[in-house]
Amino acid sequence: MVQNVSTFVKRLKISKLLSQPDMKATTDLYEVIYLSTLAPDVSVSVVADITRKAREGNAARNISGLLIFDGLRFCEQVEGAKKDIVALIDRVRHDPRHIKFEILHHGALNNRRFSNFSMGYAEVEDPDVLSQLALLRGQEALDALTALLPTLDLYA
Repeated sequence: MVQNVSTFVKRLKISKLLSQPDMKATTDLYEVIYLSTLAPDVSVSVVADITRKAREGNAARNISGLLIFDGLRFCEQVEGAKKDIVALIDRVRHDPRHIKFEILHHGALNNRRFSNFSMGYAEVEDPDVLSQLALLRGQEALDALTALLPTLDLYA
C-alpha cells in the first residue's frame, strides 16, 4: 500500500518545483517529525504566514520538509544537516503559536524525502489522522507518516 517517494512526487505534478535547483547534498542528513497544536489564542490564518516564512528560512538553511495541518494540529517532518534541524526544532518548540509540542521520531536519514522543495504543505480534513499519528513514536510514527503521503494533496 505504501508507494515509494518517487511515485509520490510524480503524483504531485510539481513541475515548477522540479525545475528549481536541487538542495545541496549533505553527508549528515537528519530528520525530525513532530506534532504540535495551534495555540488557542492564535488564528488559523497564521498558518499561511508560518508556511511562507518556513519556506524562506528552510531554503536559506538547506532544510526540506512537509507541514501537515488539520485545522488544529501540525505535523511536520524536516530534514537537513543535524545542527540546522536541531536549531530549527528549538525555535519551533519555543514558538508561542505552538503548544503541546511532541517529537514523534528523530534520527539519521540516508536520502531526503522532499529534496525538491524547502517546505511542502498539506491539509487533512479528518482530525483522526493526526490524532492517531500522535499515539506513535519512532519507526511506527515514520511508517505511518510515509503511508499517509500518497493520500495528501501537497502544495509546494
